[in-house]
Amino acid sequence: MTSIDISHEFASFAARCRYEDLPADAVDKAKKSILDLLGVSLAASGTVPAIRSIVELVRENGGQQECTVLGSGERAPALMAAFANGAMAHALDFDDMGADGHHPSSSIVPAVFAAAEHAGKVSGKVLITSVALGQDMFLRMRRNIAPRQDWLMTTVLGVFSATASVAHVLGLDAKQTANALGIASLGSCGTLEMRYGTESDLGQLYAGFMAKSAVLSALLARKGVTGTQSVFEGTAGIFNVYFGGKYDRDRMLADLGCKFAGGTLQYKPWPDCGLAHTYIHATLELIRKHRLASSDIREVRAYVGDFQQQMCYPLELRRRPATPMDARFSIPFALAAAVVYGELRILQFTEEGIRDPAVLEAATRIVPVNDSGLDWTGVMPTARIDIITRDGRTLTGTGEGTPGGADCPMGWNEISGKFAECAALAAIPPSDQAIQDAVELAKSLEQLEDATQLIRVLS
Repeated sequence: MTSIDISHEFASFAARCRYEDLPADAVDKAKKSILDLLGVSLAASGTVPAIRSIVELVRENGGQQECTVLGSGERAPALMAAFANGAMAHALDFDDMGADGHHPSSSIVPAVFAAAEHAGKVSGKVLITSVALGQDMFLRMRRNIAPRQDWLMTTVLGVFSATASVAHVLGLDAKQTANALGIASLGSCGTLEMRYGTESDLGQLYAGFMAKSAVLSALLARKGVTGTQSVFEGTAGIFNVYFGGKYDRDRMLADLGCKFAGGTLQYKPWPDCGLAHTYIHATLELIRKHRLASSDIREVRAYVGDFQQQMCYPLELRRRPATPMDARFSIPFALAAAVVYGELRILQFTEEGIRDPAVLEAATRIVPVNDSGLDWTGVMPTARIDIITRDGRTLTGTGEGTPGGADCPMGWNEISGKFAECAALAAIPPSDQAIQDAVELAKSLEQLEDATQLIRVLS
Protein backbone atom coordinates (compact mmCIF):
# COMPACT_ATOMS: atom_id res chain seq x y z
CA MET A 1 0.00 0.00 0.00
CA THR A 2 1.19 3.51 -0.79
CA SER A 3 1.33 6.23 1.87
CA ILE A 4 -2.20 7.41 1.19
CA ASP A 5 -5.11 5.22 0.15
CA ILE A 6 -6.57 6.03 -3.25
CA SER A 7 -9.91 6.73 -1.55
CA HIS A 8 -8.42 10.01 -0.32
CA GLU A 9 -7.43 10.93 -3.89
CA PHE A 10 -10.97 10.29 -5.08
CA ALA A 11 -12.39 12.14 -2.07
CA SER A 12 -10.29 15.22 -2.81
CA PHE A 13 -11.41 15.08 -6.43
CA ALA A 14 -15.09 14.87 -5.48
CA ALA A 15 -14.81 17.73 -3.01
CA ARG A 16 -12.98 20.14 -5.31
CA CYS A 17 -14.60 19.32 -8.67
CA ARG A 18 -16.65 22.16 -10.18
CA TYR A 19 -18.94 22.48 -13.18
CA GLU A 20 -16.36 24.69 -14.88
CA ASP A 21 -13.89 21.78 -14.76
CA LEU A 22 -16.07 19.54 -16.90
CA PRO A 23 -15.44 19.06 -20.62
CA ALA A 24 -18.43 19.48 -22.90
CA ASP A 25 -18.89 15.76 -23.56
CA ALA A 26 -19.04 14.99 -19.83
CA VAL A 27 -21.72 17.65 -19.32
CA ASP A 28 -23.69 16.36 -22.30
CA LYS A 29 -23.57 12.74 -21.16
CA ALA A 30 -24.42 13.61 -17.56
CA LYS A 31 -27.56 15.45 -18.69
CA LYS A 32 -28.54 12.68 -21.08
CA SER A 33 -27.99 10.06 -18.38
CA ILE A 34 -30.21 11.98 -15.98
CA LEU A 35 -33.10 12.17 -18.46
CA ASP A 36 -32.57 8.59 -19.60
CA LEU A 37 -32.55 7.26 -16.02
CA LEU A 38 -35.68 9.15 -15.08
CA GLY A 39 -37.45 7.71 -18.10
CA VAL A 40 -36.52 4.07 -17.61
CA SER A 41 -37.33 4.39 -13.90
CA LEU A 42 -40.81 5.69 -14.67
CA ALA A 43 -41.39 2.80 -17.06
CA ALA A 44 -40.26 0.31 -14.42
CA SER A 45 -42.72 1.77 -11.91
CA GLY A 46 -45.60 0.68 -14.11
CA THR A 47 -44.35 -2.57 -15.63
CA VAL A 48 -42.24 -4.39 -12.99
CA PRO A 49 -44.33 -6.09 -10.26
CA ALA A 50 -41.47 -6.09 -7.74
CA ILE A 51 -41.40 -2.28 -7.83
CA ARG A 52 -44.93 -2.19 -6.49
CA SER A 53 -43.75 -4.21 -3.50
CA ILE A 54 -40.88 -1.80 -2.90
CA VAL A 55 -43.13 1.25 -3.09
CA GLU A 56 -45.52 -0.43 -0.63
CA LEU A 57 -42.62 -1.05 1.74
CA VAL A 58 -41.52 2.58 1.46
CA ARG A 59 -45.05 3.73 2.21
CA GLU A 60 -45.33 1.40 5.22
CA ASN A 61 -42.12 2.80 6.69
CA GLY A 62 -43.43 6.36 6.63
CA GLY A 63 -41.12 9.13 7.75
CA GLN A 64 -40.50 12.64 6.53
CA GLN A 65 -42.06 13.15 3.10
CA GLU A 66 -39.20 15.10 1.55
CA CYS A 67 -38.19 13.25 -1.63
CA THR A 68 -39.97 12.10 -4.77
CA VAL A 69 -40.69 8.42 -5.40
CA LEU A 70 -41.05 8.24 -9.16
CA GLY A 71 -44.27 7.08 -10.77
CA SER A 72 -46.13 6.70 -7.50
CA GLY A 73 -47.29 10.11 -6.28
CA GLU A 74 -45.48 9.24 -3.04
CA ARG A 75 -42.83 11.15 -1.11
CA ALA A 76 -40.43 9.58 1.35
CA PRO A 77 -37.27 10.17 3.42
CA ALA A 78 -34.09 10.46 1.39
CA LEU A 79 -32.85 6.95 2.17
CA MET A 80 -36.08 5.26 1.12
CA ALA A 81 -36.57 7.45 -1.96
CA ALA A 82 -33.05 6.57 -3.09
CA PHE A 83 -33.82 2.90 -2.51
CA ALA A 84 -37.10 2.95 -4.42
CA ASN A 85 -35.89 5.04 -7.35
CA GLY A 86 -32.64 3.09 -7.48
CA ALA A 87 -34.57 -0.18 -7.65
CA MET A 88 -36.47 1.22 -10.63
CA ALA A 89 -33.35 2.51 -12.39
CA HIS A 90 -32.00 -0.87 -13.55
CA ALA A 91 -35.21 -2.90 -13.31
CA LEU A 92 -35.66 -2.94 -17.10
CA ASP A 93 -31.92 -3.24 -17.90
CA PHE A 94 -32.54 -0.16 -20.06
CA ASP A 95 -30.13 2.27 -18.36
CA ASP A 96 -26.86 3.62 -19.76
CA MET A 97 -23.67 1.61 -19.80
CA GLY A 98 -19.96 1.79 -20.45
CA ALA A 99 -18.35 0.06 -23.41
CA ASP A 100 -17.55 -2.80 -21.03
CA GLY A 101 -21.24 -3.31 -20.31
CA HIS A 102 -21.42 -2.06 -16.72
CA HIS A 103 -23.91 0.52 -15.47
CA PRO A 104 -22.48 3.55 -13.61
CA SER A 105 -25.54 5.81 -13.52
CA SER A 106 -28.28 3.56 -12.13
CA SER A 107 -26.88 3.99 -8.61
CA ILE A 108 -25.70 7.58 -9.03
CA VAL A 109 -28.75 9.41 -10.43
CA PRO A 110 -31.35 8.14 -7.89
CA ALA A 111 -28.95 8.85 -5.04
CA VAL A 112 -28.10 12.42 -6.08
CA PHE A 113 -31.74 13.38 -6.60
CA ALA A 114 -32.65 12.06 -3.14
CA ALA A 115 -29.71 13.97 -1.65
CA ALA A 116 -30.63 17.12 -3.56
CA GLU A 117 -34.25 17.07 -2.42
CA HIS A 118 -33.06 16.41 1.13
CA ALA A 119 -30.56 19.27 1.05
CA GLY A 120 -32.69 21.75 -0.87
CA LYS A 121 -31.72 24.36 -3.47
CA VAL A 122 -29.06 22.29 -5.21
CA SER A 123 -28.29 23.92 -8.55
CA GLY A 124 -28.33 22.21 -11.90
CA LYS A 125 -24.59 22.79 -12.23
CA VAL A 126 -23.92 21.00 -8.94
CA LEU A 127 -26.16 18.08 -9.92
CA ILE A 128 -24.50 17.73 -13.33
CA THR A 129 -21.07 17.84 -11.70
CA SER A 130 -22.01 15.22 -9.14
CA VAL A 131 -23.19 12.83 -11.85
CA ALA A 132 -20.18 13.47 -14.11
CA LEU A 133 -17.60 12.93 -11.35
CA GLY A 134 -19.35 9.75 -10.19
CA GLN A 135 -19.48 8.35 -13.72
CA ASP A 136 -15.80 9.14 -14.15
CA MET A 137 -14.80 7.55 -10.85
CA PHE A 138 -16.74 4.38 -11.60
CA LEU A 139 -15.22 3.96 -15.06
CA ARG A 140 -11.70 4.73 -13.81
CA MET A 141 -11.97 1.93 -11.28
CA ARG A 142 -13.75 -0.51 -13.54
CA ARG A 143 -11.37 -0.10 -16.47
CA ASN A 144 -8.23 -0.46 -14.40
CA ILE A 145 -9.00 -3.51 -12.33
CA ALA A 146 -8.57 -7.18 -13.17
CA PRO A 147 -11.62 -8.44 -15.10
CA ARG A 148 -13.63 -11.09 -13.30
CA GLN A 149 -16.77 -13.07 -13.93
CA ASP A 150 -17.77 -13.67 -10.34
CA TRP A 151 -18.21 -10.24 -8.73
CA LEU A 152 -20.86 -7.94 -10.19
CA MET A 153 -18.70 -4.89 -10.80
CA THR A 154 -21.67 -2.53 -10.99
CA THR A 155 -22.58 -3.17 -7.37
CA VAL A 156 -19.12 -3.77 -5.90
CA LEU A 157 -17.74 -0.50 -7.32
CA GLY A 158 -20.94 1.46 -7.93
CA VAL A 159 -21.63 2.12 -4.27
CA PHE A 160 -18.39 4.12 -4.03
CA SER A 161 -18.95 6.28 -7.11
CA ALA A 162 -22.53 6.97 -6.01
CA THR A 163 -21.27 7.90 -2.54
CA ALA A 164 -18.76 10.36 -4.01
CA SER A 165 -21.56 11.92 -6.06
CA VAL A 166 -23.84 12.30 -3.04
CA ALA A 167 -20.99 13.77 -1.01
CA HIS A 168 -20.56 16.43 -3.69
CA VAL A 169 -24.28 17.28 -3.63
CA LEU A 170 -24.17 17.63 0.17
CA GLY A 171 -21.06 19.81 0.01
CA LEU A 172 -18.84 17.49 2.05
CA ASP A 173 -15.16 18.38 2.29
CA ALA A 174 -12.40 15.95 1.31
CA LYS A 175 -12.05 14.44 4.79
CA GLN A 176 -15.79 13.88 5.16
CA THR A 177 -15.95 12.38 1.67
CA ALA A 178 -13.12 9.97 2.47
CA ASN A 179 -15.03 8.89 5.56
CA ALA A 180 -18.16 8.40 3.44
CA LEU A 181 -16.24 6.16 1.04
CA GLY A 182 -14.94 4.13 3.97
CA ILE A 183 -18.45 3.73 5.36
CA ALA A 184 -19.75 2.73 1.91
CA SER A 185 -17.56 -0.37 1.99
CA LEU A 186 -20.31 -2.02 4.04
CA GLY A 187 -22.52 -1.73 0.95
CA SER A 188 -19.92 -3.04 -1.52
CA CYS A 189 -21.17 -6.47 -2.48
CA GLY A 190 -23.01 -8.54 -5.05
CA THR A 191 -22.00 -11.43 -7.30
CA LEU A 192 -22.84 -12.33 -10.88
CA GLU A 193 -25.06 -15.13 -9.62
CA MET A 194 -27.74 -12.46 -9.81
CA ARG A 195 -27.24 -12.79 -13.57
CA TYR A 196 -26.22 -16.41 -13.97
CA GLY A 197 -29.07 -17.67 -11.81
CA THR A 198 -32.76 -17.58 -12.69
CA GLU A 199 -36.12 -16.84 -11.02
CA SER A 200 -34.89 -13.91 -8.92
CA ASP A 201 -35.80 -10.23 -8.75
CA LEU A 202 -32.38 -9.15 -7.49
CA GLY A 203 -30.81 -8.72 -10.91
CA GLN A 204 -33.27 -5.94 -11.60
CA LEU A 205 -33.40 -4.32 -8.16
CA TYR A 206 -29.75 -4.16 -7.10
CA ALA A 207 -29.12 -0.47 -7.86
CA GLY A 208 -31.58 0.47 -5.12
CA PHE A 209 -29.32 -1.04 -2.49
CA MET A 210 -26.32 0.88 -3.83
CA ALA A 211 -28.20 4.20 -4.02
CA LYS A 212 -29.52 3.83 -0.48
CA SER A 213 -26.05 2.91 0.86
CA ALA A 214 -24.55 5.93 -0.89
CA VAL A 215 -26.98 8.37 0.69
CA LEU A 216 -26.65 6.71 4.10
CA SER A 217 -22.84 6.75 3.96
CA ALA A 218 -22.62 10.43 3.00
CA LEU A 219 -25.18 11.51 5.61
CA LEU A 220 -23.35 9.59 8.33
CA ALA A 221 -20.05 11.17 7.31
CA ARG A 222 -21.65 14.62 7.44
CA LYS A 223 -22.61 13.90 11.04
CA GLY A 224 -19.03 13.03 11.94
CA VAL A 225 -19.00 9.24 11.66
CA THR A 226 -15.61 8.01 10.47
CA GLY A 227 -15.04 5.28 7.92
CA THR A 228 -12.21 2.93 7.01
CA GLN A 229 -9.27 5.11 5.97
CA SER A 230 -7.65 2.49 3.72
CA VAL A 231 -10.82 1.12 2.19
CA PHE A 232 -9.38 0.31 -1.24
CA GLU A 233 -5.68 -0.45 -0.78
CA GLY A 234 -5.40 -1.67 2.78
CA THR A 235 -4.33 -5.22 3.60
CA ALA A 236 -7.99 -6.24 3.60
CA GLY A 237 -9.12 -3.41 1.32
CA ILE A 238 -11.55 -3.84 -1.56
CA PHE A 239 -8.88 -4.08 -4.25
CA ASN A 240 -6.90 -6.74 -2.40
CA VAL A 241 -9.76 -8.86 -1.10
CA TYR A 242 -12.07 -8.70 -4.12
CA PHE A 243 -9.53 -8.44 -6.93
CA GLY A 244 -6.36 -10.06 -5.59
CA GLY A 245 -4.49 -6.75 -5.66
CA LYS A 246 -4.66 -6.66 -9.46
CA TYR A 247 -5.32 -3.04 -10.31
CA ASP A 248 -3.49 -0.13 -11.90
CA ARG A 249 -3.40 2.77 -9.47
CA ASP A 250 -1.55 5.13 -11.78
CA ARG A 251 -4.06 4.71 -14.59
CA MET A 252 -6.97 5.17 -12.17
CA LEU A 253 -5.57 8.56 -11.21
CA ALA A 254 -4.17 9.69 -14.58
CA ASP A 255 -5.52 13.15 -15.49
CA LEU A 256 -8.05 12.95 -12.64
CA GLY A 257 -10.10 16.13 -12.72
CA CYS A 258 -8.99 16.93 -16.27
CA LYS A 259 -10.39 14.05 -18.33
CA PHE A 260 -13.81 12.59 -17.58
CA ALA A 261 -14.61 9.09 -18.79
CA GLY A 262 -18.36 9.64 -18.64
CA GLY A 263 -18.16 11.19 -22.08
CA THR A 264 -17.86 7.64 -23.47
CA LEU A 265 -21.14 6.33 -22.05
CA GLN A 266 -23.65 4.63 -24.32
CA TYR A 267 -27.46 4.53 -24.25
CA LYS A 268 -29.71 1.59 -25.00
CA PRO A 269 -32.33 1.43 -27.73
CA TRP A 270 -33.72 -1.88 -26.40
CA PRO A 271 -34.70 -2.99 -22.85
CA ASP A 272 -32.31 -5.89 -22.69
CA CYS A 273 -28.84 -6.83 -21.47
CA GLY A 274 -26.36 -4.69 -23.39
CA LEU A 275 -24.36 -7.71 -24.52
CA ALA A 276 -27.38 -8.91 -26.49
CA HIS A 277 -27.73 -5.64 -28.40
CA THR A 278 -25.25 -6.46 -31.14
CA TYR A 279 -27.08 -9.78 -31.69
CA ILE A 280 -30.44 -8.02 -31.79
CA HIS A 281 -29.14 -5.46 -34.26
CA ALA A 282 -27.61 -8.11 -36.53
CA THR A 283 -30.87 -10.08 -36.53
CA LEU A 284 -33.12 -7.08 -37.16
CA GLU A 285 -30.91 -5.85 -39.98
CA LEU A 286 -31.04 -9.23 -41.74
CA ILE A 287 -34.82 -9.41 -41.30
CA ARG A 288 -35.30 -5.93 -42.74
CA LYS A 289 -32.79 -6.29 -45.56
CA HIS A 290 -34.21 -9.58 -46.78
CA ARG A 291 -37.84 -8.83 -45.81
CA LEU A 292 -38.13 -11.98 -43.74
CA ALA A 293 -41.16 -13.08 -41.76
CA SER A 294 -40.85 -15.48 -38.85
CA SER A 295 -42.29 -18.23 -41.03
CA ASP A 296 -39.42 -17.76 -43.53
CA ILE A 297 -36.79 -18.64 -40.93
CA ARG A 298 -35.80 -22.22 -40.17
CA GLU A 299 -33.02 -21.40 -37.69
CA VAL A 300 -31.08 -18.49 -36.21
CA ARG A 301 -27.53 -19.32 -35.13
CA ALA A 302 -26.00 -16.96 -32.60
CA TYR A 303 -22.24 -17.30 -32.18
CA VAL A 304 -21.44 -16.73 -28.52
CA GLY A 305 -18.35 -16.30 -26.38
CA ASP A 306 -17.92 -17.08 -22.68
CA PHE A 307 -20.16 -14.47 -21.09
CA GLN A 308 -22.79 -14.66 -23.83
CA GLN A 309 -23.00 -18.39 -23.17
CA GLN A 310 -24.32 -17.55 -19.71
CA MET A 311 -27.21 -15.88 -21.54
CA CYS A 312 -27.92 -19.04 -23.58
CA TYR A 313 -27.64 -21.99 -21.20
CA PRO A 314 -29.36 -24.02 -19.89
CA LEU A 315 -30.88 -23.63 -23.34
CA GLU A 316 -34.45 -24.67 -22.57
CA LEU A 317 -34.60 -22.33 -19.56
CA ARG A 318 -33.27 -19.44 -21.66
CA ARG A 319 -35.74 -20.21 -24.45
CA ARG A 320 -38.65 -20.19 -21.98
CA PRO A 321 -37.63 -17.66 -19.28
CA ALA A 322 -39.48 -17.92 -15.99
CA THR A 323 -39.39 -14.18 -15.22
CA PRO A 324 -39.03 -10.91 -17.14
CA MET A 325 -35.54 -10.48 -15.69
CA ASP A 326 -34.57 -13.91 -17.01
CA ALA A 327 -35.94 -12.86 -20.40
CA ARG A 328 -33.74 -9.74 -20.42
CA PHE A 329 -30.74 -11.97 -19.81
CA SER A 330 -31.65 -14.43 -22.56
CA ILE A 331 -30.24 -14.15 -26.07
CA PRO A 332 -32.64 -16.84 -27.42
CA PHE A 333 -35.71 -15.03 -26.10
CA ALA A 334 -34.59 -11.59 -27.31
CA LEU A 335 -33.81 -12.87 -30.80
CA ALA A 336 -37.09 -14.77 -30.93
CA ALA A 337 -39.03 -11.59 -30.11
CA ALA A 338 -37.05 -9.76 -32.80
CA VAL A 339 -37.86 -12.49 -35.33
CA VAL A 340 -41.59 -12.43 -34.56
CA TYR A 341 -42.16 -8.67 -34.29
CA GLY A 342 -39.23 -7.06 -36.09
CA GLU A 343 -38.62 -4.85 -33.03
CA LEU A 344 -38.14 -5.00 -29.26
CA ARG A 345 -40.21 -3.04 -26.77
CA ILE A 346 -40.64 -2.99 -22.99
CA LEU A 347 -44.00 -4.78 -23.06
CA GLN A 348 -42.40 -7.82 -24.70
CA PHE A 349 -40.48 -8.37 -21.46
CA THR A 350 -43.43 -8.25 -19.05
CA GLU A 351 -45.10 -11.19 -17.31
CA GLU A 352 -47.56 -11.37 -20.20
CA GLY A 353 -44.96 -10.79 -22.88
CA ILE A 354 -42.72 -13.68 -21.84
CA ARG A 355 -45.64 -16.09 -22.30
CA ASP A 356 -46.28 -15.02 -25.90
CA PRO A 357 -46.76 -18.34 -27.77
CA ALA A 358 -45.39 -16.99 -31.07
CA VAL A 359 -42.17 -15.85 -29.38
CA LEU A 360 -41.80 -19.08 -27.43
CA GLU A 361 -42.17 -21.08 -30.64
CA ALA A 362 -39.60 -18.91 -32.41
CA ALA A 363 -37.20 -19.38 -29.49
CA THR A 364 -36.99 -23.09 -30.31
CA ARG A 365 -35.36 -22.01 -33.59
CA ILE A 366 -32.63 -19.92 -31.91
CA VAL A 367 -29.46 -22.01 -31.64
CA PRO A 368 -26.33 -20.80 -29.82
CA VAL A 369 -22.97 -21.79 -31.28
CA ASN A 370 -20.00 -21.55 -28.91
CA ASP A 371 -17.16 -19.44 -30.32
CA SER A 372 -14.15 -18.59 -28.12
CA GLY A 373 -13.22 -15.84 -30.58
CA LEU A 374 -16.10 -13.86 -29.12
CA ASP A 375 -15.02 -14.19 -25.47
CA TRP A 376 -15.30 -11.05 -23.35
CA THR A 377 -11.85 -9.47 -22.93
CA GLY A 378 -12.83 -6.14 -21.35
CA VAL A 379 -14.83 -4.58 -24.16
CA MET A 380 -18.07 -6.17 -25.26
CA PRO A 381 -17.50 -8.26 -28.41
CA THR A 382 -19.60 -7.75 -31.50
CA ALA A 383 -22.01 -10.41 -32.74
CA ARG A 384 -22.17 -12.89 -35.56
CA ILE A 385 -25.57 -14.18 -36.62
CA ASP A 386 -26.48 -16.73 -39.29
CA ILE A 387 -30.12 -16.95 -40.37
CA ILE A 388 -30.97 -20.17 -42.19
CA THR A 389 -34.08 -19.68 -44.32
CA ARG A 390 -36.60 -22.36 -45.23
CA ASP A 391 -35.62 -21.99 -48.88
CA GLY A 392 -32.02 -22.98 -48.05
CA ARG A 393 -30.18 -19.65 -47.86
CA THR A 394 -27.64 -18.82 -45.16
CA LEU A 395 -27.66 -15.09 -44.35
CA THR A 396 -24.85 -13.74 -42.16
CA GLY A 397 -24.91 -10.52 -40.16
CA THR A 398 -22.73 -8.78 -37.58
CA GLY A 399 -23.27 -6.23 -34.85
CA GLU A 400 -21.46 -3.42 -36.63
CA GLY A 401 -23.39 -0.16 -36.40
CA THR A 402 -25.49 -1.20 -33.41
CA PRO A 403 -27.63 1.78 -32.34
CA GLY A 404 -26.35 3.32 -29.12
CA GLY A 405 -22.84 1.97 -29.67
CA ALA A 406 -19.70 4.07 -29.95
CA ASP A 407 -19.99 4.23 -33.75
CA CYS A 408 -23.72 4.99 -33.73
CA PRO A 409 -24.48 7.08 -30.62
CA MET A 410 -27.98 8.13 -29.55
CA GLY A 411 -28.51 11.88 -29.65
CA TRP A 412 -30.98 14.11 -27.84
CA ASN A 413 -33.79 13.33 -30.28
CA GLU A 414 -33.46 9.58 -29.75
CA ILE A 415 -33.10 9.87 -25.99
CA SER A 416 -36.02 12.30 -25.74
CA GLY A 417 -38.19 9.91 -27.76
CA LYS A 418 -37.16 7.01 -25.56
CA PHE A 419 -37.91 9.09 -22.46
CA ALA A 420 -41.42 9.94 -23.68
CA GLU A 421 -42.17 6.32 -24.53
CA CYS A 422 -40.93 5.15 -21.13
CA ALA A 423 -42.66 7.87 -19.11
CA ALA A 424 -46.01 6.94 -20.65
CA LEU A 425 -45.71 3.47 -19.05
CA ALA A 426 -45.35 4.78 -15.48
CA ALA A 427 -47.68 3.52 -12.76
CA ILE A 428 -49.00 7.10 -12.63
CA PRO A 429 -47.97 8.57 -16.00
CA PRO A 430 -46.98 12.24 -16.14
CA SER A 431 -48.95 14.42 -18.51
CA ASP A 432 -47.75 15.03 -22.05
CA GLN A 433 -46.90 18.58 -21.01
CA ALA A 434 -44.88 17.35 -18.03
CA ILE A 435 -42.96 14.99 -20.31
CA GLN A 436 -42.14 17.86 -22.69
CA ASP A 437 -41.19 20.09 -19.78
CA ALA A 438 -38.86 17.43 -18.35
CA VAL A 439 -37.03 17.09 -21.65
CA GLU A 440 -36.47 20.83 -21.87
CA LEU A 441 -35.41 21.06 -18.22
CA ALA A 442 -32.86 18.27 -18.74
CA LYS A 443 -31.42 19.94 -21.83
CA SER A 444 -30.95 23.21 -19.94
CA LEU A 445 -30.25 21.72 -16.52
CA GLU A 446 -27.17 23.89 -15.93
CA GLN A 447 -29.45 26.94 -15.92
CA LEU A 448 -31.64 25.75 -13.03
CA GLU A 449 -31.15 27.21 -9.57
CA ASP A 450 -32.98 24.20 -8.13
CA ALA A 451 -32.24 21.00 -10.05
CA THR A 452 -34.99 19.06 -8.29
CA GLN A 453 -37.49 20.94 -10.42
CA LEU A 454 -36.74 18.27 -13.03
CA ILE A 455 -37.84 15.32 -10.89
CA ARG A 456 -40.73 17.19 -9.29
CA VAL A 457 -42.31 18.06 -12.64
CA LEU A 458 -42.75 14.32 -13.17
CA SER A 459 -44.48 13.61 -9.86
